[in-house]
Amino acid sequence: MPAIISISEVSPPFEITQNDATEFARELFADSFKDIDRLLKAFQNGQIEKRHFVKDLEWFKANRSIEEKNNAYIECAVELGKEAIKACLNNQNFLIKNIPFEEIDAIFFISSTGISTPSIDARIMNQLSFNPHTKRVPIWGLGCAGGAAGLTRAFEYCLAFPKAKVIVLSVELCSLTFQKNDLSKSNLIGTSLFADGVACALVCGDEAKAVGGFRKAASPEIIATQSTLMPDSLDVMGWELKNTGLFVVFSRDIPHIVEGWLKPNVMGFLAKHQIELDQIDYFIAHPGGKKVLDAYVMALNISPSMNDISLEVLKQFGNMSSATILFVLKRYMEMAVPKNTIGLATALGPGFSSELLLLRWN
Repeated sequence: MPAIISISEVSPPFEITQNDATEFARELFADSFKDIDRLLKAFQNGQIEKRHFVKDLEWFKANRSIEEKNNAYIECAVELGKEAIKACLNNQNFLIKNIPFEEIDAIFFISSTGISTPSIDARIMNQLSFNPHTKRVPIWGLGCAGGAAGLTRAFEYCLAFPKAKVIVLSVELCSLTFQKNDLSKSNLIGTSLFADGVACALVCGDEAKAVGGFRKAASPEIIATQSTLMPDSLDVMGWELKNTGLFVVFSRDIPHIVEGWLKPNVMGFLAKHQIELDQIDYFIAHPGGKKVLDAYVMALNISPSMNDISLEVLKQFGNMSSATILFVLKRYMEMAVPKNTIGLATALGPGFSSELLLLRWN
């Protein structure tokens, strides 16, 4: 089966502590909310300690046009995306020898935080020595579910083309969507939670794997996947496009929706593949927020410790939308995982939607 062979992550240059972010929000929103001190508790209750942005906090204090923000997105996405691809294909933790850009058959580019035509992958290909026949598959709008969905699409590609080496590049610059004059509670919560991050994963088909050159004794094969859309849930999360850019839609009911909807979705998926929930060794969850991680525990009746790595990524990086699950997966892949270990990767996104991947280290 196709396997995830290498993975990299890149954090933008400006590290912002949650205390700094709290004071920034107080300065902006104090005159708009009478209960600002109560609302600002969300910054600490979410257990995020720091995040990374492509701009410093001063940049966000000025009014920015959608053109200015999107130009920043394109510039930063290309530079950070190039860095992540290089780190993935030259990662000595996973690869014995570097993989040339020319050997990549397809690029799945994942993002929901900026717009670019030509797409970011095309811009990157003009700066790195990819084969001009490399297939480009830009995927926009899947939000937090995008990283898991990108791995699924890469898996399907490698099933069809067993000799293929493909990369999944996730670039999310959530901070650039910040709306200084949006006085909604959704914007306040988004300000407490979202961050910028970039990650890249290399997925190889069976015949590409057979060539070898991989450092780890076992890598996660993708055994099966499932995409699910919840009917009549378009207002749960997403963007609303207005004159100054993307305004966050973020329902307070998300943790409750997870508790009621996720378990039958997961159990049905596992049953199709004759796997019991207690056979899952690793729960590789996109940490949408502390309440979402708690909802996973409640819904699936799993040990809170199965969320430890996801929670640590949330603490150190915040919610980087689609890139976050790749940060989580990287930490599992860096471990000395025994063969036949089973992992379940899950991410939730706009739609309202779910992406599930069943993994086995082999």
